[in-house]
Amino acid sequence: MDRRKSIKALLITGASAGVLVEACKNADKKITDASSVSANPFLGPDRMPEEIKHYEKVAAEKFFDDHEMKTIRVLSDIIIPKDEVSGSATEAKVPEFIAFIVNDMPEHQLPLRGGLRWLDMQCLNKYNHAFVDCTPQQQIEMVDAIAYPNKAKPEMSQGVAFFNKMRDLVVTGFYTSEMGVKDIGYMGNVPNQWNGVPDEVLKQYGLAYSEKELKECAHYDKA
Repeated sequence: MDRRKSIKALLITGASAGVLVEACKNADKKITDASSVSANPFLGPDRMPEEIKHYEKVAAEKFFDDHEMKTIRVLSDIIIPKDEVSGSATEAKVPEFIAFIVNDMPEHQLPLRGGLRWLDMQCLNKYNHAFVDCTPQQQIEMVDAIAYPNKAKPEMSQGVAFFNKMRDLVVTGFYTSEMGVKDIGYMGNVPNQWNGVPDEVLKQYGLAYSEKELKECAHYDKA
């Protein structure tokens, strides 16, 4: 699955818009010391004390069992595998992101747990193994049956709904991570130099910089 197509799908569905945790907007509160969060990949040095407290409380909770987390890891790397540009979803700690989200937003718990059990039951009936114990080929075959809503069979509707949610969470987790940001080449706010309106454009409209503007305002890069 092409990563950039996944981004487009994420933006179109809007289903995962609520997954992004809103940042604290109170600028009057003291910013925490970077050393207290330096070891945590989900907290930066600009987090407020109450944000850290909330994170620690939510992160201490555990919803998924070991088997469910293993299944989430396999699904995450099927959705966003490692390629020549960047690492896989698990390398970007997407499963940990999903584990946090279900605690912070409990409305995701039942759909995900139900979907994971549905997936195992389908694989047990078809392959005599739970999803994580199937061969890679069988896993992809199962995913293909639920990854394309317009092509999926009616009896796969529950799996389609589950996979849509899982894909949204995986893509959100990956592309809000440092690895994901680098994957799409996002530069953010970086300094640049504007060399003014090109001469051919100025001439087209009968305009020109004055001597004062050229002397005091315009600085052209001759390199």
